[in-house]
Amino acid sequence: MNLMDYVNILLRRGWIMVLLAVIAAASAYLLSQQMTPIYRSTQRVLMQPTRADLSLTESSKSLLGNHVAYLDSEFRAQEVIDRLQLDMTPGQLKSAVTIASDPLNLTIQIDVDLPNGDLANDVAREWGNLLIEYRNEENQRARREDHINARLQDVARYELLQPKPVINTIAGAILGLLVGGVIVFLLEFLESSVVHNREDIERSTGIPVLAAIPHAEG
Repeated sequence: MNLMDYVNILLRRGWIMVLLAVIAAASAYLLSQQMTPIYRSTQRVLMQPTRADLSLTESSKSLLGNHVAYLDSEFRAQEVIDRLQLDMTPGQLKSAVTIASDPLNLTIQIDVDLPNGDLANDVAREWGNLLIEYRNEENQRARREDHINARLQDVARYELLQPKPVINTIAGAILGLLVGGVIVFLLEFLESSVVHNREDIERSTGIPVLAAIPHAEG
């Protein structure tokens, strides 16, 4: 098949692809509207050594993993629940929280995914405060020049995590086009094996047709 053959196929059966794309896009959009919104709040905590010393900076970096392990605990989840008077178990709250460290910037990032954006902000901020309090306690046991202070880097803000109606609609349309394309060329393949006229016989056998029996009348 040459390029014109493909063009002719699309002209004859392209409506199938368009129809499936529209149906899939509409379905994805409607499904997105039915999903429960989930908001992600992000709180970053900056770890600040009291002196610009290489050894203290490296020590701060090595302690980031310890700080993450301290925060990523159901004990911390229970503390947040008690402070905010939340109606959930520590396991439920902990499953909505992701904690990661960034050694390059000496920060710890706390992500909270909840159906209520304002509540997600409160939880993320309170979780960050737990780290600040922990560092303050640790600093009391160390010399002042060895202190590592924790500070909230910014205000916790939430954004819509899911659903993403626009992205889902576009993805649905693309999927519909692909499925439609498969169906179109499958139909062409099946139809190519059916003989409709003498040209089909000559094309499939390479032998010219010398005569044909006419249709019977009446």
